[in-house]
Amino acid sequence: MILETAAIAVGTIIATKALEKTGEKVGEALWDKAGKFLVTLKKQSPQTVVAIEKAPEQPLDYGKAVLEVQSAAQDNPEVTQAVEELAQAAKAELNPKFIQSIQEFADTLKSQPQQPNSINYQNLANEIKNLFQGNTFNGPVTFN
Repeated sequence: MILETAAIAVGTIIATKALEKTGEKVGEALWDKAGKFLVTLKKQSPQTVVAIEKAPEQPLDYGKAVLEVQSAAQDNPEVTQAVEELAQAAKAELNPKFIQSIQEFADTLKSQPQQPNSINYQNLANEIKNLFQGNTFNGPVTFN
């Protein structure tokens, strides 16, 4: 499984929680996939789900959370499927505040301390931002 997909999944949960607190809504598909992801991940890695759910009230080591999601997905095809479905739903989400929250998550990930022999969070953050850069609403708008 690609590290980027795991990072998008973690970022999506964080962004969805942030929007929920402000009263913003995300699409039904994204909401459903986020719930499925958390339930599936909890079976494999309950401590990761608890840590993600406590953010941002309690600081979360985003890099560690991404690696734990990636590890859980490598060990369990059900988690892999949930992560991939959540990432796809996130990429399809049109809410501009959600996209902004994902990009803020990428910036936070980018600022994580770099560990020798580990992933390059700066490159990963740039990949995430590039994926969401083109997400703008282009549908017809009608005013009555």
